[in-house]
Amino acid sequence: MTLSTTPTRRLHRAWYVAAVAFVAILGSAGFRATPGVLITPLQEEFGWTAGTISLAVSINLVLYGLTAPFAAALMDRFGMRRVVAVALLLIAAGSGLTVLMTASWQLLLFWGVLVGLGTGSMALVFAATVVDRWFVRHRGLVTGVLTAAGATGQLVFLPVLAQLAQGPGWRFASLTVAAAALAVVPFVWWLLRDRPEDVGTTALGADPDAVRAEPPAKVNAAVRAVSVLVSAARTRPFWLLAGGFAICGASTNGLVGTHFIPAAHDHGMTEPVAAGLLAVIGIFDIAGTVASGWLSDRIDPKVLLGVYYGLRGLSLMVLPGLFAATAEPSMLIFIIFYGLDWVATVPPTVALCRRIYGADGAVVFGWVFGSHQVGAAFAAVGAGLTRDHLGAYDLAWYVSGALCLLAAGMSLAIGHARRR
Repeated sequence: MTLSTTPTRRLHRAWYVAAVAFVAILGSAGFRATPGVLITPLQEEFGWTAGTISLAVSINLVLYGLTAPFAAALMDRFGMRRVVAVALLLIAAGSGLTVLMTASWQLLLFWGVLVGLGTGSMALVFAATVVDRWFVRHRGLVTGVLTAAGATGQLVFLPVLAQLAQGPGWRFASLTVAAAALAVVPFVWWLLRDRPEDVGTTALGADPDAVRAEPPAKVNAAVRAVSVLVSAARTRPFWLLAGGFAICGASTNGLVGTHFIPAAHDHGMTEPVAAGLLAVIGIFDIAGTVASGWLSDRIDPKVLLGVYYGLRGLSLMVLPGLFAATAEPSMLIFIIFYGLDWVATVPPTVALCRRIYGADGAVVFGWVFGSHQVGAAFAAVGAGLTRDHLGAYDLAWYVSGALCLLAAGMSLAIGHARRR
């Protein structure tokens, strides 16, 4: 008698790589959650102004962005596994050393430079590189999930860090983040693989017989990153993408992520409650970003960007009237709505970079993401100075909302690049 066996269908290796990338991005998000939580404790202990602390945040945000395109090129040169492992070690060192601070310049070095470089190498270009190498099918969906890992991880850490800062103290919170980053390193080193060819397979959904064009392995990473920038800068879509994403950074990480908690505190709300509201943004961000990735596979990405920016701008303009000592229903509605939109802009932006710039798409997105963080840095400092000089954040919310409406128009104007 002949027994027939039905072959079991194995899960494609790309999903394992995506899972490790998700955990790594989530682990690196912890320290990026700390600025809003630690501003008040640092002011109380050291007497530093909001402007001084915001400067450290701005350095972190700028390096977080400007490191990204070079990190993308380094991943092409040395592999994702090495770059990500070193990045996590930098995050752990920077967050751990902050407990030894005695002067504001040390805050700029540890919090600004070390963590900025580490998180910049773990930025969204890592997600874009993973998706570009390991996926042909479900690219938008996976981009959305990995994007949610960073933004959601950052926000979900907030209530935990806020409780630690109020209980054992802000130093304990910083050490907790350092430990979280270190804990992820073994998973990255043992499980992450740079390319499908390394394990004898192809990208998910790819034609097994297709020849994949890769950048030359011997090309200097810095030279490639700069040459891609020079080429992309000659095209109109690059400036529209970069300009819109700069406003995206100003209206999220730079303003809401950094100053929402102290702004709520100005109206009598306790820091753990305000941090909890940001954590709710993180929860709804998962749904919004994953849905945005799914939509990016089906709807023109520039249309999605126009809608996202427009709705965000309108919501920010009503925010100043929603602050109160307690979490009123109107604030909860804003939190849910804003959470759905928080980083929904990333999947369509990555899709446009890939569509317009082809094999250079990940590095181009790195530069576009750099503009995101420059915008965030200006917003972080600008909002801090606004609070110092005017005694309130209201003007910062209104300006950010107006800029988002401008970004909506810029996104709808994106066309196809004419490469030279």
